[in-house]
Amino acid sequence: MTLWFVFAVMTAAAIFAVLLPLGMGARTPSDGREVAVYKDQLAEIERDVESGLIGKVEAEAARVEIGRRLLAAADQESEASAKPSLGLRRAAAVLALIGLPVVALAVYLPLGSPRLPDFPLTARAKPADGSQPLETLVSQVEQHLQKNPTDARGWTVLAPVLARLGRTEDAIRAYRNVIAYAGDGATKRADLGEMITAAASGVVTAEAKAEFERAHALDADEPKANYYLGLAAEQDGRKDDAAGIWRGMLGKGPADAPWRPLVSAALARVGGGEVPALPSEAMAAAKDMSAGDRDAMIRGMVDRLATRLKQNGDDAEGWLRLVRAYVVMGDLDKARSALSDARQAVKDAEQLRQLNESVKTFGLDG
Repeated sequence: MTLWFVFAVMTAAAIFAVLLPLGMGARTPSDGREVAVYKDQLAEIERDVESGLIGKVEAEAARVEIGRRLLAAADQESEASAKPSLGLRRAAAVLALIGLPVVALAVYLPLGSPRLPDFPLTARAKPADGSQPLETLVSQVEQHLQKNPTDARGWTVLAPVLARLGRTEDAIRAYRNVIAYAGDGATKRADLGEMITAAASGVVTAEAKAEFERAHALDADEPKANYYLGLAAEQDGRKDDAAGIWRGMLGKGPADAPWRPLVSAALARVGGGEVPALPSEAMAAAKDMSAGDRDAMIRGMVDRLATRLKQNGDDAEGWLRLVRAYVVMGDLDKARSALSDARQAVKDAEQLRQLNESVKTFGLDG
């Protein structure tokens, strides 16, 4: 509606500019200064066009108007202009009122989109949900890649976003294109294998395992590939092999690696028995303790965390630490109970989604 209102105002202004001179009486001859002013205005328009202050279309319209006024002023200098006859003025008015819209439609119909459906006001006023901007961006990138299918950078940007949106089949295709057009790599192979596993509902298929093995061949320390190779061994019933892979990861990996809690929980699940990591000050205090005392201290810390979360449950990260601790200690019933309490206590939808994603590999929902 706003666009059509602007068009209507512009059309009315153009018609008014044509009709106004016709409705005015004869002007007295100028003394020559008016012609000079119009010439200066024409020169100023040329300077504005060269400096980019106005566009060519606006400049042409201004030239036409100033040129018309310049001719009128020149005529007045040579002789007094006679008042136009009433019939001529009426004919010009009719031509302006009918001719301008006809010309505008003749230009618009072949170039515009008159059959474009209306966009209802309610739809325009409806606020966009949180995912709409991301969906719009993904759609734009996909349209770009349809025209430029070998754009490696585009596929590299698109693949992880598709994975985040849960479009696993599209993500698999995108990761394959990343490898095809951006070159091979351990991380790329591991990402592709992860998507194939996700498409199989968490089962490391032969196809996914082959990708993880390729990633391991390119980089023996690639953490994602090693984790899933251990998971494949666990799913094949080779728990000792899985524990060996995961112990090797924990032994070689940095202490602050983000994947360490996940691997620790997996190792505990197959009987690896690694205890939860303690804070640095607790590590110093536990250094000279017996195994029983150390275990009692760990359980005391876990119990205090559980008590705190019962008082203030809107802490997704705290719930994740508690569930992970119970899993590592082998208290799966307590882990399931804590996870159930967490899902009821955490109010933020995004934090709850991240919590559910993080506990998938704990095997608590199966």
